[in-house]
Amino acid sequence: MIIWFSGTGNSRLAAQRLGRELGERCVKMSDYDPRESAGESRVIWVFPIYSWGVPPVVRRFIAKAEMPAGATHHMVCTCGDDTGLADGMWRRDLGRRGWKTGGAWSVIMPNTYVTMRGFDVDSREVAEAKLSAMGGRVKEIAEAIESGNRETGLTRGTMAWLKTRVIYPWFIRHAMSPRPFKALKGCIGCGRCVVCCPTGNIKLDAAKRPVWGDDCAFCLGCYHVCPRHAVAYGNKTRDKGQYLAPRYLND
Repeated sequence: MIIWFSGTGNSRLAAQRLGRELGERCVKMSDYDPRESAGESRVIWVFPIYSWGVPPVVRRFIAKAEMPAGATHHMVCTCGDDTGLADGMWRRDLGRRGWKTGGAWSVIMPNTYVTMRGFDVDSREVAEAKLSAMGGRVKEIAEAIESGNRETGLTRGTMAWLKTRVIYPWFIRHAMSPRPFKALKGCIGCGRCVVCCPTGNIKLDAAKRPVWGDDCAFCLGCYHVCPRHAVAYGNKTRDKGQYLAPRYLND
């Protein structure tokens, strides 16, 4: 069984491909039902990296979810560049639940983080190259899982300890507030941001303008999905690009 969480579609794509390679069913994290998971021998977690760590929404889910007894858990994360020590965080979270962990791997995918200075989406050429390489990488991971390999195959990057142990906690406390989100004048009230929100955190008001609540996964799906580029995060997303993963990749 593959449990996936995705905001802009990168992790969904990786989960779909991995499911096809392994013959495993894919379950969106918000749709998970423990009653349908009895007897599963392995659980594969697929999610994006947030500031060199595990997304808080995934960590909260791990803390309360019921999982099949005796299953081995694997981690497959998507990242724009590197992962830091995110696998250690994931292993500790699962260890607190008494769950057995197996391998951990990363898949490099197009960048989606745009709410800080110096961060933007990749050029079209770079994004397409990353998507083209995804299939081969996922196939390698599928073969490792099938063989019972419990290796750690991550692109950690430089200064991994600093990124995960220092920058990640700062990011969670100070850079994930939903309050700066707003709709610009170009908003047409289409509601796509409402539909894509994985936590149901966005509503349309009487004027059909999106309003953000406090239960934000900070996946930035609302920003990237807007057809008019009319969702902003304060002034930090000014002149930044948008990216949404394709629904499917055939190769």
